[in-house]
Amino acid sequence: MTRTPAADHPADLVVAVLTYRRTDLLLALLPRLLEQTGALHRRAGVLVVDNDPEAGACAAVEAFAAGAGVGEVVYLHEPRPGIAAARNRALQGAGAAELLVFIDDDEVPEPHWLELLVRTFEEHPGAAGVAGAVVSTFEAPLTPWVVAGGFFVRQRHRTGSPLPAAATNNLLLHMPPVRELGLAFDERFGTSGGSDTLFTRQLTAAGHLLVWCDEAVVVDQVPAQRCTASWVVRRALRSGNSWSRTSLALTAGRAARTATWTRLVARGALRIGAGGARAAAGTLLRSPEHQARGVRTAVRGAGMVAGAVGGTYAEYRR
Repeated sequence: MTRTPAADHPADLVVAVLTYRRTDLLLALLPRLLEQTGALHRRAGVLVVDNDPEAGACAAVEAFAAGAGVGEVVYLHEPRPGIAAARNRALQGAGAAELLVFIDDDEVPEPHWLELLVRTFEEHPGAAGVAGAVVSTFEAPLTPWVVAGGFFVRQRHRTGSPLPAAATNNLLLHMPPVRELGLAFDERFGTSGGSDTLFTRQLTAAGHLLVWCDEAVVVDQVPAQRCTASWVVRRALRSGNSWSRTSLALTAGRAARTATWTRLVARGALRIGAGGARAAAGTLLRSPEHQARGVRTAVRGAGMVAGAVGGTYAEYRR
């Protein structure tokens, strides 16, 4: 089933997949999502938000929905560039749904992924969100430098552990608190990344609980161009930059902003120094791990300082 851009999804739980010119990956993902929504005890469906200005996925999604014969698939077009705009379109398109689940179009959910996210939410009364694990597979071999640094080994937690923030690549949101707070993804971060970090930091700063589900796993399909040292370095720069910018966006009042700015610059400078020293030591000791991790720490620190003083690294600029 497809809807017009103004339509809301009628389901109680909506799985939103944001897509941009990756129709093949999207069409491989949709049957898996319908299988998982169909196994729930809630009325659940899928929302596709197409961020391609030319609406390139529309015909394919309509054809899929017509042939699937099961489930509820809603297509929405968000022509404004930037992932924050697409995320906000998903918030709107979810209608009155109680739960909204985000997943990326280049990810594959493992069996029972959705059920496990929902179960963890139900077992933690008061939770405003549940984040799950992301593991990576690679289109091309990782460079030795990237392997030595362990850069694609993501941090995991015990199920139920509280989180200060989360990404939207595997995230369940309880929508009533989101609506009560009037939260939206800040579109100033649309091409730089970080709007999901800011959104979830705003949620937890307001006193709401965000928890981890270690069993709800999605597999991220990493393209060849991201398997390199240069991409890891750019991502570290963006990560540090986004952290400073979201920290300042969360801070109200001139005195508080000055204190936050000072702390960010100091921490960024410390990372630059410590990371540079570790990288130099790794080079001297012929330790690829220390050299790689030192470089990333220093570059993240540089991103933090740049973000604190007003610089923006637009990783997703088109």
